[in-house]
Amino acid sequence: MNLAVLSLNYKLAPVEVRERMDIPESRLAQLTAELKERAGLTELMVVSTCNRVEFYFVARDEEFATTHLKAWLNERAGADAGRNLERMMMLLSRRVALIHLFRVACSLESMVVGEPQILGQVKEAFQLAVRHGNAGAVLTGLMPRVFRTAKRVRTETQIARNAVSVSYAAVELASKIFDSLDDKIVLVIGAGDMAELAINHLIKQGIGRLMITNRTFANGIALAQKYQGQAFPFDQLDSSLPEADIVISSTGAREHIITKDRARKAMRERKNAPMFYIDIAVPRDIDPEVNSLPNVYLYDVDDLNSVIDANRREREDEALKAQRIIEEDVAAYDRWYDSLAVGPTIKALRQGFHAIGERELSRTLEHLPDLGAHDAQRVRQLVRGLVNKLLHAPSNALRKLAEDGNGKMYVEAVSVLFDLGQSAHAPVDDREVGEGELAASTDEEPEDSNRIIPFPVA
Repeated sequence: MNLAVLSLNYKLAPVEVRERMDIPESRLAQLTAELKERAGLTELMVVSTCNRVEFYFVARDEEFATTHLKAWLNERAGADAGRNLERMMMLLSRRVALIHLFRVACSLESMVVGEPQILGQVKEAFQLAVRHGNAGAVLTGLMPRVFRTAKRVRTETQIARNAVSVSYAAVELASKIFDSLDDKIVLVIGAGDMAELAINHLIKQGIGRLMITNRTFANGIALAQKYQGQAFPFDQLDSSLPEADIVISSTGAREHIITKDRARKAMRERKNAPMFYIDIAVPRDIDPEVNSLPNVYLYDVDDLNSVIDANRREREDEALKAQRIIEEDVAAYDRWYDSLAVGPTIKALRQGFHAIGERELSRTLEHLPDLGAHDAQRVRQLVRGLVNKLLHAPSNALRKLAEDGNGKMYVEAVSVLFDLGQSAHAPVDDREVGEGELAASTDEEPEDSNRIIPFPVA
């Protein structure tokens, strides 16, 4: 079975669609269990960020699975999305899906090429898949390789140098809106990583005053103390909002924090002095209707593209280097995955040899009635050890030849030479054979059975 991915991302779907697809971690276990049963999936990893919702899955019937995953997305999108949603989805299979996953983890598919957050998000998605029992042999064999490749890209290219994050782009936009931020009061709603990144960039720009609010007041206080800002409880938002010239919001709220009515009241107290909102949350924290108010200007993550695009062009050469690294590592994974096909042959070879050994051993022991139980056991260990020693080198050679692309030819030759029959060509079940399991099933047996025990001759 092979990996496939159904993706709905910022390249095809606007933020108002993406925010409907956002999956809170608290519901992920229940949702993935339902999707696995409904779509007939054997493995499932869900990557849900502000820029993408992607289902990486393994299924016995990919077409059936895709139909049901699309149906679920349509349900989440709502009736008003209609047939347009189909054009916003992207289905990738086999090697193309592999390359896409590597590119996502290496941030080549990010709105901000080179940004570091996506790798952590993919790692978290895999850990959740493992925790909820949704990661089988394909994902557990694949994901460590994906993470190693992402590390290679970070160390062997300069793709992350001057990487513009969405938070950075938000601050850049604010600095372009005003000639100077020196006398401006900035309110940051939220205390997570994106909010802190925005604060970092704001401090470097030199703002007049920083205010911070967060539903968990202690987190807001900690952030305010770190950056010499002023924290206030979230329930005081209405009284503090009119003070802000710029509002940057980045929370995990499921509903709008800044409604049109809340923004209108703030403008009334400001006597219609201009106010700029920058919403870097998905789902969005600020009602898009706020933008219709006089002297109120609202920007969301999709509006930050122009700032980000200029930075992306600066790193195109590094992205090409990263793509070459990805292609090398995907090719290495392909060779490993192809090598799984030799597993049934090696298993059949071992079973056949051990069966012969056991038959000959039984015949020999019948003619040695005076042999004690202890010595008989040592003879058994001797025979099993000899079989393992004899098969160790050809098993490893067959596995290596398979990784070099010659596996099929040698599998057929070994099957004919040793009369292994159909058992050597049985399909590999990805649920049963993983990267570590293949090595364990083809190396010498553990404990004492792989050692030749000296047998004292009377």
